[in-house]
Amino acid sequence: MRLFLASLLLCCATLAQAAMSSFTFPSIDGGEIDLSEWRGQPVLVVNTASRCGYTPQYDGLQMLYDTYRDRGLVVLAVPSNDFRQELATDEAVKDFCEVNFALDFPMTTITSVRGDAAHPFYQWLEAEAGFAPRWNFNKVLIAPDGSVAATFGSNARPMSRPVTEAIAAFLR
Repeated sequence: MRLFLASLLLCCATLAQAAMSSFTFPSIDGGEIDLSEWRGQPVLVVNTASRCGYTPQYDGLQMLYDTYRDRGLVVLAVPSNDFRQELATDEAVKDFCEVNFALDFPMTTITSVRGDAAHPFYQWLEAEAGFAPRWNFNKVLIAPDGSVAATFGSNARPMSRPVTEAIAAFLR
């Protein structure tokens, strides 16, 4: 029985890592963002929007990234218009974020995060953890092994204790 449980745990960890390592997103800067490049690091994935009441959280996300990037944290913004609060083009989103927030963490192109059109990462997230964004600025912490470590709703501020404590458990 112990051997079976150990095998099952190893299998699940391997599947989580394999699943996470297979996701790519188009980058807002051109090219591609490959999540496998961050294997072994904690990654906070946040679905964002430029015209949302939570948009000021970009400041907190940048502060979080500045505080912990040297210890391995990656913050990935995923702009989405699923809630009809994103600008019309990737270029407009990029300009808005650079001018208003001086963001320098990775950002995808405008991407669907809900429903049948959701990006495969978000489909995996819903299947793996039962989590789908209910609004903009939902946060998902991916552990270094590729598993879902924690999820946070829009109200969770990036520098809040629950978010920083969850991240701290995985920092170098």
